[in-house]
Amino acid sequence: MKLMPELIEKVTTEYDRPEVREFARLASVQEFECYEQVPGGRRTKIPRVEELIQFSHKCNYKKLGIAFCTGLANEARILTDILENKGFEVVSVRCKVGATPKERIGIREEEKIRGPGWLESMCSPIVQAEILNAVKVDMAIMLGLCIGHDTLFIKYCRVPLTVLAVKDRVFGHNPLAALYLANTSYYGRLMAKTED
Repeated sequence: MKLMPELIEKVTTEYDRPEVREFARLASVQEFECYEQVPGGRRTKIPRVEELIQFSHKCNYKKLGIAFCTGLANEARILTDILENKGFEVVSVRCKVGATPKERIGIREEEKIRGPGWLESMCSPIVQAEILNAVKVDMAIMLGLCIGHDTLFIKYCRVPLTVLAVKDRVFGHNPLAALYLANTSYYGRLMAKTED
């Protein structure tokens, strides 16, 4: 970026710290290993779950934490099985941990998903982060947290963090589908300018 050369130069010195340099090096090696050379060019060869396993091994991580949305409990269970089969200790924490009523954060009856009169537990990404911090996982993995909740989790998580999937209730947790479809007639509304 030509607009901030001094900032870029200053911040790039962070890579001179040995632990940052090694982490960045391992990440670049992982990126390289995701491709293979074939006649006519290069192609990708492994999905993100395998990358997660490989990178965690490269970093010598033993204990991984999963912060997941209750709606993706099945996926969290499958991921846990995969990671445990690859030799990792896994600690997982669902979003509704603590079963704190939504009223605690000011949610009114008419703002409840199931409607007035229902007991609904709030998502508690801060508790998820602090549990994973407390049990000293080597790396945290976010799996399908809601927008905003993911932001709070990132803010409070004090260990290396990666994202396996983000919440998208319409597109099967693949928000890029909206971008891929944005210029089609059906989803053209996404590109329409909002009038003031």
